[in-house]
Amino acid sequence: MDHGERVTPVQPIFLINLRDHVHENLRKAIIAGRLVDEERLNERDLARDLGVSTTPLKEALRQLETEGLVRTEPRRGVFVTYGPQQAEEMSLARAALESMIARMAAKRASLGDVDVLRAQVADMETATRKGDVERLIELNELFHGQIHEASGCGYLRRLQSRQQIYDHTTRVGLLQDADERGRAFAEHRAILEAIALGDPDSAERIMRDHIVRSGQRHIETVFGRARLGDRQ
Repeated sequence: MDHGERVTPVQPIFLINLRDHVHENLRKAIIAGRLVDEERLNERDLARDLGVSTTPLKEALRQLETEGLVRTEPRRGVFVTYGPQQAEEMSLARAALESMIARMAAKRASLGDVDVLRAQVADMETATRKGDVERLIELNELFHGQIHEASGCGYLRRLQSRQQIYDHTTRVGLLQDADERGRAFAEHRAILEAIALGDPDSAERIMRDHIVRSGQRHIETVFGRARLGDRQ
């Protein structure tokens, strides 16, 4: 197996903060399914493929272990622990947090917040029509970020911040699909309208359903429909 196709070398510009960039690279590879569940990670091979020494790699792996994405077994090595069950748990955790944040945004959003969200959704419509995936990813993150800001939630936002790399990686994969882009746009527009109407029950429900649906789609994309069917 060609390990170099699954992770990309770290660019020299990133060397100042090397551990964090190695960590992000590996985390994305795990969540995207390029490093698979229960795979034993060969540290020398990974360090070579990343173009770094084993020191920042070991530091990054320790950080990934605290996040539950790898585990270390004495005398056996480091193994990936991200499979369909964990992906589902992470999706449900995100749905719980994001839906509560949307609920609070519907209660607290100012007219200015709603105007910003409307402008973002209008830009999403244009990007969706053009199939501009890179712009859609950016707008998705701005939209959710604006909801977070409008909610005024401090504690919930701190909890949610740990999901951000996961969120970005799943969006990169999902928004390549034209049907998914259309569904996501419709859901974002419905979330906006619930917040604009000051309807916390609807904002919470629509956001939760949006996150759960997109999370399920990510699981199907990364792990395959057959494996999901076996678990249900």
